[in-house]
Amino acid sequence: MEWIKRLNESMCYIEEHLTDEIDCEQLGRIACCSAYHFQRMFTYMAGVTLSEYIRRRKMSLAAVDLQGGDARVIDVAEKYGYHSPTAFNRAFQGIHGIAPSAVRNEGVAIKTYPPITFQIIVKGAEEMNYRIEKKDAFRIVGISAPLNREIENNFMIVPKMWEDAAVSGTIQKLAEMMDTPIKGLLGVSVCNDEEAWKYYIAVASTAENSGFDDYTVPASTWAVFPGSGTNQSIQELERRIVTEWLPTSGYEYANAPDIEVYLNPDPQNAQYEVWIPVRRAGE
Repeated sequence: MEWIKRLNESMCYIEEHLTDEIDCEQLGRIACCSAYHFQRMFTYMAGVTLSEYIRRRKMSLAAVDLQGGDARVIDVAEKYGYHSPTAFNRAFQGIHGIAPSAVRNEGVAIKTYPPITFQIIVKGAEEMNYRIEKKDAFRIVGISAPLNREIENNFMIVPKMWEDAAVSGTIQKLAEMMDTPIKGLLGVSVCNDEEAWKYYIAVASTAENSGFDDYTVPASTWAVFPGSGTNQSIQELERRIVTEWLPTSGYEYANAPDIEVYLNPDPQNAQYEVWIPVRRAGE
């Protein structure tokens, strides 16, 4: 399918640029989505973050270079973008378990990570409920924090935001400001290629001068998936959306925020919806 074909084209781009600075925005353009959505898709489908995959591929090739000739460690480090020998040694040992200088020793075992190729595998998975919903632009108010362009660096930021918001009473204050049809606490990831990435804990509200940050979510179409359970269950639902639903849905990511709607904020038995911005494939 076209969607899988574009993902594999992005893998070819990585292979062609392993000795260069790899541009995540370009990877997103190849796959027809934002750099943020590309990284999310890749992590869920490959089972490893994009930055870790690139690191593994570079260190696989670096080991071959060091094994097969008289190349100096410092030259191989420079070739794969490591301007600090210390950083290269750390990355190399993290993958292979040995120092780069030990690669030529007889009998030393090293690892290799081949290039990834994506394909659709039909599985007998359990059903998924969803609806397609179009919404006009709507305003949210809440608190926000900047997000890093490498999404794995955000895994600590967002949970800490929710924890602090609960302890400070911010969540209760926001809940009292809900006055539009979208009833629930919102986790909104604003991560497009045109502006700085931010995460909002917010509610849909028309309140002015609230003392909170505000943002207008653009008009878009969302695929909405209901779920219940813990934080782990929402992550599993998001993984299934990307790996099971999206490849054969006839839709692809659109340039709008991802939204999590918490209808019941109980962390052990939450009722929630995952909103994925979509457009018809090829539009």
